[in-house]
Amino acid sequence: MPRPPEQITADDAAASFAPLRPRLVRVAYRMLGSVAEAEDVVQDAYLRWHRTDRAAVRDAAGFLTQVVTRLSLDVLKSARVKRETYVGPWLPEPLIAPEAEEEGDDITLTLMLALERLSPLERAAFLLHDVFGLPFDDIARTLDRDPAACRQLATRARGHVRAARPRFPVSEERGLAIAGAFFEASRSGDLAGLTALLADDVVFTGDGGGKRLAALNPIHGAARVLRFLVGVARKKPGTSTLLAMQSIDGLPGFLSQERDGPQTTALAIEDGRIVAIYVVRNPDKLRHLRLPASGSAPLH
Repeated sequence: MPRPPEQITADDAAASFAPLRPRLVRVAYRMLGSVAEAEDVVQDAYLRWHRTDRAAVRDAAGFLTQVVTRLSLDVLKSARVKRETYVGPWLPEPLIAPEAEEEGDDITLTLMLALERLSPLERAAFLLHDVFGLPFDDIARTLDRDPAACRQLATRARGHVRAARPRFPVSEERGLAIAGAFFEASRSGDLAGLTALLADDVVFTGDGGGKRLAALNPIHGAARVLRFLVGVARKKPGTSTLLAMQSIDGLPGFLSQERDGPQTTALAIEDGRIVAIYVVRNPDKLRHLRLPASGSAPLH
């Protein structure tokens, strides 16, 4: 029995959209720093694709990237208003391996935070050109600017984020070894072990979103971070379970089950020392994670 025309149309839209979905989610996530918002944007793009005269579209990937970028810019405007009233520091939702291994770009959490300081248009121009490889002519149509203006946007963005790229990237094996040592030392309150791991200018940032306990401001300097970590370990001994060691937004880190719920910890490492610690505890930002059972094999 032949399918009705509307079913054929839906099947055609889904079949042509499906191979592009992972890349579109990457674009939206890099723009927004939220997995949930990125998936909503991509779903909205699919509905628009379904209503589009697809036969008239020469480059489906370019067309949909344009749609997703414009939708993300709209979301970003409202998201920035929400972040102004966010309780405590805001961190991107953690993107965890093996998903991170499929990203195909070198954006790390540190760089994501640098992107937060850019204007929405600078962020879009930088990501589309430097990360996803789109020519400026295509970016100009997406942002409704001329190519020269888009080139300038990307240049300004590049200058802002240059310092966020590690000078000497740590290998995955070495990074995870340091992350493992940090987990053990921080949970046991091992002052000597932590002192050996932390850089003098280390910064600790915790994101609880007002829904779980977390430091309301970043903690700067090894002495203060040490006091904080040792104090937490002494107040809550034996309440943390390691779930997996793996890459979190391109940085070595781990998932753990704390007494009040799961959390992710990502570490920025320079010259063998931890220069930044990023902990996400807000349960809203962890809903998309597939948490392994305690004691299961690592996911990376």
